[in-house]
Amino acid sequence: MTTLRGSLAVGLGAREFWVPEANRPTRRKVPMIKALLDRVLPKRSPKKQVASGQKLGIRSEQMSRNAVYVCQKLKDAGFDAFIVGGAVRDALLGVTPKDFDVATSARPEQVKNVFRRAFIIGRRFRLVHVMFGDETIEVSTFRSNAVTGAKGSGGVEADATGRITSDNVYGSQIDDAVRRDFTINALYYDPTTDEVVDFMGGLKDIEKRSLRLIGEAETRYREDPVRMLRAVRLSVKLGCSIARGTATPIKKHAALIQNVPAARLFDEIQKLLLSGYASATLADLRKHGLSNGLLPLLDLIYEQPGGQKFIELALENTDRRVREDKPVSPAFLFASLLWHEVLKRWTELQSKGEHRIPALLQAMEEVLDEQRETITLPQRFAGITREIWLMQPRFEQRTSRAALRVVEQPRFRAAYDFLLLRAAAGEVEQELADWWTNFIESDPDIRQELINQRLRAQQRGSRNQGGRGRVDRAERSERRDSDAPAAEPPTANDSGETVTSEGDADGAKRRRRRGGRNRNKRDASCDLALATGDETGNAQGDSYSR
Repeated sequence: MTTLRGSLAVGLGAREFWVPEANRPTRRKVPMIKALLDRVLPKRSPKKQVASGQKLGIRSEQMSRNAVYVCQKLKDAGFDAFIVGGAVRDALLGVTPKDFDVATSARPEQVKNVFRRAFIIGRRFRLVHVMFGDETIEVSTFRSNAVTGAKGSGGVEADATGRITSDNVYGSQIDDAVRRDFTINALYYDPTTDEVVDFMGGLKDIEKRSLRLIGEAETRYREDPVRMLRAVRLSVKLGCSIARGTATPIKKHAALIQNVPAARLFDEIQKLLLSGYASATLADLRKHGLSNGLLPLLDLIYEQPGGQKFIELALENTDRRVREDKPVSPAFLFASLLWHEVLKRWTELQSKGEHRIPALLQAMEEVLDEQRETITLPQRFAGITREIWLMQPRFEQRTSRAALRVVEQPRFRAAYDFLLLRAAAGEVEQELADWWTNFIESDPDIRQELINQRLRAQQRGSRNQGGRGRVDRAERSERRDSDAPAAEPPTANDSGETVTSEGDADGAKRRRRRGGRNRNKRDASCDLALATGDETGNAQGDSYSR
């Protein structure tokens, strides 16, 4: 019988039928079933490779002495113990390791018994923190992703999307390597023998500077969507390329990020923004379609006039401070990333007739509420972010009392840096930023002269516009206090009682009455000021009273 091209021979007893290719039954893809079979059916064991750490470029001084001590103590107690993860990867790539984790065959309770200052933590992962002063070594037991395995505190559990919610199943070192995310993170270094153990081909990927997931990418992303963020962050930080099979599914499964708990997402975005490569990483996140799941307002901000420049300046400044080992506040970063959306809504509310400060408060809460849908800022950071935003209008008030009160605020430095950022982006006049720079760097006498110069400039500007030279009530009060004649010293009568002239007494009464009325206004303003972090009570008093 002639063989037909593109046909399939099917044997049925002694007869043969030729089925055209178009009539063949199609095979449907069942990724969930495949994932289950991959876990249940036996697989070919990964090939173990052992290499000398010295030949690979690992130096003993790169490793934490405390991490080495933990490994030595566990081995002395009869367990296997290795330095794992980012520390080994960074050392092989020529990056100074910072965080040191240890993987061991010992169970958490056994680890705790070996060390005096050790504490078991975690729900999904039961870990042990071994404390050494300022340094904490995190110790984990070898784990497995298999459905069956050694008894831990529970089995493998997943939600409807395939995200693993619990996998506290103990296993062997090979099992532990298979369950890790990237091949270059599945390297084990034994400091007692100076050997690197590799099961997943991580050493070859180190040579190629390639970031490759262990296992099928789609399944691994469903198990833990945070791996997509980690792939982008590590590729930028380490200068590695993402393997095609690892990068291709990211855009398709970007929506899975929404299934990750908000607190865990905040931890991951914090690592991303404080990596020292925040600007490049954020650009890559947008390229892979991941930014909408983290910062849904970011794409809108990039489309606004000046929004992209402002964010790029903020991230470049942050990256520079991280590389110089200077402190960086996550609150300042989120204040920068979300500011232009706050500014847009603030302007819209004022155009509808809302007063200035209430409009700012409403705009802030709207933006923060929208952001909470994906990433929940801890209250300690959200409060600082609000203070930074609320202090921006106060920089426009440059009277003596107002300026000194602003400088005394606990968040002044962060708000001042934010003002400099706004000036560099062209959002406010550079003269305003320069004035505050001169003010905080000057002696008290020079500070007063700067304030006087500002008052005179305001008066000249008002006269040139044909006005009466009006200034803010706070400025009139400052000038009245400085121009008022000195009071005559009180005199004593024959009986020793202190007396004043009738005119002075009447003036004192008027001042007391006037002061009482002003004091009530100030008290009402200060009540809201304590809630918002804004202590100005003159020019904004009418807005507060609304």
